[in-house]
Amino acid sequence: MGRRRITLADVAKATGVSTTTVSLVLAGRGRDLRISEEVERRVRSTAQELGYRRNTLSVGLRTGRTQTIGFVSDTVASSLLAGNMIKGALDAAHERGFMLFFGESGGDPDVERALVEAMHDRQVDGIIFAAMYTRRVAVPEGLDDGPAVLLNALPAAYSTVPAVLPDEVEAGRAAARVLVDAGHRDGVHVVGAGPRLRDVPPNSIAATERLIGIHEVFRAAGVEPASARQCPKWMPENGYETTREILRHHRPRALLCLNDRLAFGAYQALAEAGLSVPDDVSVVSFDDHPIASWVRPRLTTIALPHQELGAKAVEVLFAASERRRRGKGAPVVHRVPMSVRPGESVKPVGPVPPGGRNAVVHAHNPK
Repeated sequence: MGRRRITLADVAKATGVSTTTVSLVLAGRGRDLRISEEVERRVRSTAQELGYRRNTLSVGLRTGRTQTIGFVSDTVASSLLAGNMIKGALDAAHERGFMLFFGESGGDPDVERALVEAMHDRQVDGIIFAAMYTRRVAVPEGLDDGPAVLLNALPAAYSTVPAVLPDEVEAGRAAARVLVDAGHRDGVHVVGAGPRLRDVPPNSIAATERLIGIHEVFRAAGVEPASARQCPKWMPENGYETTREILRHHRPRALLCLNDRLAFGAYQALAEAGLSVPDDVSVVSFDDHPIASWVRPRLTTIALPHQELGAKAVEVLFAASERRRRGKGAPVVHRVPMSVRPGESVKPVGPVPPGGRNAVVHAHNPK
């Protein structure tokens, strides 16, 4: 004979709580109904030890919920940098007893629409629509037919769907504070965007918002960047060429790069010019890409919170579901903090270099 199926009553008896409490906890509604974290932990631990498995089909038929979430992305599912975004969503869904269905569109609007339809056909309880990098997206038709959330994206036109984004404005403030707190007031150059807020790569929300934060802190500290240069892309070669151009006209004391790839290119250009980081030039950047820990000295960077973004998207999705049932609330943008990852690439300001702070440094191997 097969092993007897473990029931809610079995878990309740072993845990010492009511069957209703067990049902609510395993349905992911414990916190909503103020069941203590300690009781939640005991229930989940006991259920796991006993080998309890929910009958998802019967639950779905009874409640109209399938305990599944759809995750539709452009290319985030295959992106090394954003792997933790998926992990965050998976972990948060698992804590609530939900599974994730993944679909990847490659950025094709027709595929996006088909994936959303397929998720609805499978009666998912909600959909997370994710972008690899922070940008405005055309919300696929039908996405707002059920609970949904935009992850790392804003709608290109009005939409009722809430969004979850990194707090890029505060990240810009944090990066600027790193330099200001180190005493940098002169010879600071911004690599990747600016000087105006519209001088950014196409459709780059991150660039615009980072500049807003940077400008805010620099103005308050009386810092006027010596230059701010837009790059068509944020890749190492762009950081390299832009830094070489800066060196033709200035002796920089600090570079604030808009992402770590740009900073990697800047490192190469500085080395060719015989300048060291951070003794001659301080460098600070954004994203906490693996490259930040590979370069020497290790790059000081403001980290994108990929895992926290994924977890927050699940949280917002559940909140959106509750609002729909109650008929309350308007869509909002939820910001997830970005933290400083200190490296060894920033040094307090020392004496003024020979020839003054605007002395030109020529690269050893000019092209």
